[in-house]
Amino acid sequence: MPIEKAEVASVKLPLALVGDGALVPCIDGVERPYAGLDAAASTGVLPSVMTRVQDFLPLYSSVHRGAGYKSQVATTEYENAREAALRFAGREGRDDVAIICRNTTEAINHLVYRLRLNADDVVATTVVEHHANLLPWSRVATCRYVECGLDGTFTVSDVEAALDASPTPRLLSVTGASNITGWIPPIDEIIAAAHSRGIQVVVDGAQLAPHRPLPSTADFVAWSGHKMYAPFGAGVLVGPRAAFVEGDPFLAGGGAVDLVDLDEVVWTDPPEREEAGSPNVVGAVALHAAIDALSEVGWPAMIEHDRSMSRALRSGLMGIAGVRLLGPDLETDTLPVATFSVAGVPFGLVAARLSAEFGIGVRHGCFCAHPYLMRLLGLSEDQVARFRADIRKGDRHHVPGAVRASCGINTTEEDIQRLLVAVAQIAVGGEPRFSYLQDPTSGDFTPDPSSGWYADPRFQGRTCSPG
Repeated sequence: MPIEKAEVASVKLPLALVGDGALVPCIDGVERPYAGLDAAASTGVLPSVMTRVQDFLPLYSSVHRGAGYKSQVATTEYENAREAALRFAGREGRDDVAIICRNTTEAINHLVYRLRLNADDVVATTVVEHHANLLPWSRVATCRYVECGLDGTFTVSDVEAALDASPTPRLLSVTGASNITGWIPPIDEIIAAAHSRGIQVVVDGAQLAPHRPLPSTADFVAWSGHKMYAPFGAGVLVGPRAAFVEGDPFLAGGGAVDLVDLDEVVWTDPPEREEAGSPNVVGAVALHAAIDALSEVGWPAMIEHDRSMSRALRSGLMGIAGVRLLGPDLETDTLPVATFSVAGVPFGLVAARLSAEFGIGVRHGCFCAHPYLMRLLGLSEDQVARFRADIRKGDRHHVPGAVRASCGINTTEEDIQRLLVAVAQIAVGGEPRFSYLQDPTSGDFTPDPSSGWYADPRFQGRTCSPG
């Protein structure tokens, strides 16, 4: 059954993921159940996905070019995953293709190359975007940005103004949901506004896909399996077959061709033309299994759970003295994502303490969306310039950032309460119970190495906050 047609949930939420309840060591010597509140980065694994992959592995083989039985099975599973992705994106009855790649970032880079943009082409996009939907366009075309307000949102009218400016954009590329605030733009209205002007639309669906239906009216949409309970890193780019018929593919190599001579190449038809090399069949199987599992749950149950977790998380954080919640007000429907700061406590130290003292995993830094976060923090151009100068010197002591907690299909009210209690303790102020050191090259805080807390001291401080 296509996921958008599921009517009644047969699975109750929250739904446990592989590894939920695992005990992790804390710096006080106590092991605590891990509370994973970083679903916006990567989700855990659904048990049914793990089972499907385990069942497939004995028959794992290379796809498309083998006569052996295992290769035939693997090819069938791979193509079934492609069809499932098209259904998940609402593309039944359309001459669209699903290109299986590594992730959303690769999918958008792939599309940028295939659209053959040049510096004179205008791409309308927004300051809310993840870097994956900013950098690929800006290095080949001229970007026109839709600004956001202090609450991190923009309106359909704001988008229309960018579309109506001269010269007319070649296309509009916009996020389906923010990875920082969880805000969901009015994507259907935005797509309609662009199409009424003859402008194609690309949607970055990475954050949206595990929470809401992907917009079926978008011309192109990209998303990632690792954010929807499917490991092994398969992502998808969906778009009209016609966009991939002419010209050479993003990647050149075996599997993308019908004939090769030393002075001539005859490319095969899409989507195979776009998937040179041995494809990630295990990732495709995992993605298909995740689509099936979410279909069984159904959108109504997932949306209800999301809204419940979002209200508890965002209102709870706003109720803690000294905590500042970034993004729209509590009346705005958002994904269960909350990005915040604690007065007087560096964001990196908040995240380090949540992990080392409370067994809670969150994300900190700029979340690969620097322009958006700078606006949410209300930083001036002069402040940003100073931070940029420090970074160029290799000093990240005072780089701006925040802390993000994000929920998934497995998040419970108890998980959120644990976070709120921990943040409230940190927000009280005063010296931490344990000693933390700041690495100037990363800006991150880590417990004193003498604590023996690290699983492997060689990787102390190697986190991702700069990005």
